[in-house]
Amino acid sequence: MQTIRKILSEKGREVWSTTPTSTVYDALQLMANKDVGALPVIDGGKLVGIFSERDYARKVILLGKTSKKTLVREVMTPHVFFVTLDMTNEQALALMSAKRIRHLPVMEDEEMVGMISIGDLVRSIMSEQKEMINQLEQYILHYTSIT
Repeated sequence: MQTIRKILSEKGREVWSTTPTSTVYDALQLMANKDVGALPVIDGGKLVGIFSERDYARKVILLGKTSKKTLVREVMTPHVFFVTLDMTNEQALALMSAKRIRHLPVMEDEEMVGMISIGDLVRSIMSEQKEMINQLEQYILHYTSIT
């Protein structure tokens, strides 16, 4: 089973973030520029929340707020679920499914070291399954050529 560490080693650990005092508009602009669906919210070097497209849709648009006047701290999700480097892809996917979330910060010793998405996990699991299928095919070919 692959771990979150392997995903980050392949995709990199670069993370874009926002602050609680940024406007929603600025956060959305960064998300669009970096083509990401969520941003960790960092205050004083600490992870204090996460701001996602879902937060924007449900807590800004549907409530009639404006993104240029609303601060991230007003609409961010303050309780952040996270994974660690040694968790398996399956454990992370189970957490995402159970909590109905699509992005997870990766933490190591209370420091955020990366961010993964459900897409990262699906790609990794599919790659792992493809590798397993190839190994089984090679085993079958080898075994049938002996007999």
